[in-house]
Amino acid sequence: MKKSLAHLPLNKKQELKRLKSIILATAPETEFIILFGSHARGDWVDDEYVEDYITYSYKSDFDILAITSDKKSADKESPWMKIENEYYGAFHDRTSVDIIRHHIQEVNGKLKEGHYFFSDIKKEGVLLYNSGKYKLERRRTIDPARRLEIAVDDFEQWFESANDFLWGYQQYLKSRKYKIAAFELHQATERFYGAAILVVSGYKPKTHNIEKLGKIALRYYSEFLKIFPKKTDEEKRLFKQLKKAYIDARYKKDYFVTKEELAYLAKRVEKLRNLVEKTCKAKIESLKNAV
Repeated sequence: MKKSLAHLPLNKKQELKRLKSIILATAPETEFIILFGSHARGDWVDDEYVEDYITYSYKSDFDILAITSDKKSADKESPWMKIENEYYGAFHDRTSVDIIRHHIQEVNGKLKEGHYFFSDIKKEGVLLYNSGKYKLERRRTIDPARRLEIAVDDFEQWFESANDFLWGYQQYLKSRKYKIAAFELHQATERFYGAAILVVSGYKPKTHNIEKLGKIALRYYSEFLKIFPKKTDEEKRLFKQLKKAYIDARYKKDYFVTKEELAYLAKRVEKLRNLVEKTCKAKIESLKNAV
């Protein structure tokens, strides 16, 4: 694993230094802090372009793996929410951050199994902090045939599940039960993203946040940027309607969504389905060629 951040500009180094200090002060059970993904490799994106009169912009997040000494520390939400809030409050114009947390026994178990997501982090990641109390297992490579088998299973399971929820959306829409239709549409979105992320990386974070899942999908395919455009206030509002549906459509009396709003969102989700199917099948085909 690398230790140098020499490839990053000064402002990003300062942001990571501040983030590390916040993590260690708020979650002292953290034993390793590892930067992975595009900022570790050096191919991060800060891009904006126009296509068909629509402006698309995307900035790569800091991808952080925090490894804790025990499962309870990794699973507890409140300290990690506090960490993100404090980090975002420390900088006016900063790089967004996506932190995943796992305990040391789990990470070492995955490394022993040759799990390619954690193996890639061990290979490409930059070590920002090491308490010295634990050692990470040696990374192992997985058999290409097994890698293919996992990807196919993940695609079949998650893509079929997503289509089932999309079907459920259509049934509730016909019955004019719009709130439940919105929830079903959210679940379809979450599972389509899950299929894409799992097929490519073999890892899906424990989140129902479709905005976060969309950003993760963008790590691998830039085309996902076009699924839910957020250039206008109306586009942002409609996406927020879908994002909120996971909780509000089920539990909040004042959640309201119209048939027209659902029709717009459903068209975006159908575009997502088509893109996920295309990208997953392409990835699976490349894995077949490697066997």
